[in-house]
Amino acid sequence: MNTKERILEAALVLFNDRGERNVTTNHIASHLGISPGNLYYHFRNKSEIVFEIYQEYERLVDQTLQVPKDHELTIEDKAHYLEAIFEGMWVFRFLHRDLAYFLESDERLRDRYAEFSRRCLENVGAIYQGLRKADLIAITDEEITALAINSWLVATSWATYLRTAVYDSNLEDQITRDRLRKGIYQVFALERPYLKEHIKDEVERVQLSFLEQ
Repeated sequence: MNTKERILEAALVLFNDRGERNVTTNHIASHLGISPGNLYYHFRNKSEIVFEIYQEYERLVDQTLQVPKDHELTIEDKAHYLEAIFEGMWVFRFLHRDLAYFLESDERLRDRYAEFSRRCLENVGAIYQGLRKADLIAITDEEITALAINSWLVATSWATYLRTAVYDSNLEDQITRDRLRKGIYQVFALERPYLKEHIKDEVERVQLSFLEQ
């Protein structure tokens, strides 16, 4: 990796472990064994680092939420979408831990995230259309729009839910990989009313596997 890539990787580790607000550019430079001046050659300030890391997260989600062109969607495909999305939330968990703070403090990030959300809703809607085409769900266009929004709300709010509504005093960090992945069960629960009868048992098996982890 070049120095810029090393800075981003180190910042991601430190932001996840300590929280972005507890990490300075000097901390990042010290972690890498480089001078602050070397870091500032690549990034003017910490906000620039956060924004670049956010763009990496955005690219990951965009690549994930694509409907395959070589086959009809399956329940396994849907599980893969959710696993990849929630794994991305784990890898970039500092963003979801303090998302409201980042959006309030950085206008550029706020505008970018609004467009990203719009694009994600379109892609999630396309996935539900694909599931309907594959005869796995019975759902209208209006219901697809509502379900896409509700699924997005559950996924993006799950980290906040873990830190607040189900706070565990025994955990130093409320967001663990296992706790985060249980959000997949909740998204499946939203979709259950629309499932075709012939697929319900299989979906329940897949859904429960995430609750039992």
